[in-house]
Amino acid sequence: MASQGTRFLVVGLGNPGPQYENTRHNIGFHVVDELAQRWKTESFQKKFKGLLVEASCGDQRGLLLKPQTYMNLSGDSVREVVQFYKVPVETHLIVITDDLDLPPGSIRVRPSGGTGGHNGLKSITEVFSTEDFPRVRLGIGRSQVIPTESYVLGVIPPSEKELYSQAVKTAADAIEMFLKDGIQKVMNTFNKRKSNES
Repeated sequence: MASQGTRFLVVGLGNPGPQYENTRHNIGFHVVDELAQRWKTESFQKKFKGLLVEASCGDQRGLLLKPQTYMNLSGDSVREVVQFYKVPVETHLIVITDDLDLPPGSIRVRPSGGTGGHNGLKSITEVFSTEDFPRVRLGIGRSQVIPTESYVLGVIPPSEKELYSQAVKTAADAIEMFLKDGIQKVMNTFNKRKSNES
């Protein structure tokens, strides 16, 4: 749970540019956009090598960030915001990312962990020299026929749009619970949800 007077920073990972807008790799951007809409923020501003907007969820104050550095340099943007606003990385930084190793549409929340080969998480981990920051991972699965890079950067097909749209809403719900009740309740609620439903 975020403490009073300290801002949380929610970072959605993705790539800038219209060609990447609706790809699986940009689902982190989609979650941040969902939160901005829910919280009725102002427009995003170009700052700190990203698109940034101030936000509030209940009595918690925070920031929403979409790095515009391309995925493998995401940490450069996150570092500038963290340093300027003095965000405590291990408790108040929340990173949203796609995950090839989770089934499409599933959600996993962790207080820390490895990068799983994700270039955005690698960049953030390298910048702060720690893997100890909360992350929300949205499953995109893998393709048996499409090469990994092409699959990750591929546009979400119409047949899967509803699945990912629901996953984005669920991830936003998880972040709102995180800010209100803390990460343990989020993990107990959302990490078990998929197995209970299947």
